[in-house]
Amino acid sequence: MSPSLTFRSGVQDVLPTVFGYIGVGLAFGIVAHTSHLSLLVVAGLSFLVYAGSAQFIITSMLLLHDPLSGIFLSTFLVNSRMILMSTSLAQYFRHESLGKNLFIGSLLTDETFALAMSKQNLTHGRLSFAWQTAANLVAYLVWGLATLAGALLGGLIANPTRFGFDFALTAMFIGLVYLQLIGDRKLGIPLQLQVMAFVALAYYLLLSVVSQNFALLIATVAGCLFGMELRKWQSR
Repeated sequence: MSPSLTFRSGVQDVLPTVFGYIGVGLAFGIVAHTSHLSLLVVAGLSFLVYAGSAQFIITSMLLLHDPLSGIFLSTFLVNSRMILMSTSLAQYFRHESLGKNLFIGSLLTDETFALAMSKQNLTHGRLSFAWQTAANLVAYLVWGLATLAGALLGGLIANPTRFGFDFALTAMFIGLVYLQLIGDRKLGIPLQLQVMAFVALAYYLLLSVVSQNFALLIATVAGCLFGMELRKWQSR
């Protein structure tokens, strides 16, 4: 990864990441096909909802004939973390218009956010609209096409869980956590591990009080606040 912030550089930087999109996208398409979702529904989920974890949840809830209100609420809670990510990323685009910021936020994913955080470490805290747009668009198109390909190939695999396709999303997130740990030189591994341990403990304790989605949301926000305070304490 170079310090360049051009559109072309954004395409080049995101290419290694999209291999994960291909694997998880194919897995989702196959799971969606075996759940009897049409190609049109798969395309709608991928190009309109555009959220891997939420798409898996929506598919399972549709299969169980859950009400739309429950599906909408679950989707919002699962993806509410994107509010935090978009807010964090917005500081690098304060000089851009509201429309450009909304465009960036609408196509932001966990992967492109992590990529942006790694990029700004090389550029002394700078990002550009062209670079971020390139990364977002490539990821968006690859994800959509991969899910459609998976749906078309789904007829060849009767039981996707037998091959571990349902674990693909989890595996990709594990990879993202590892890359974040070794890539962020400002925070350091010890600080990041402490925050991760705090979030895991908070999530475990909250499970006895609230639902899984609410526990995840509260633990994430608490982890952000804990990390901020811990960093301030260490800098004194």
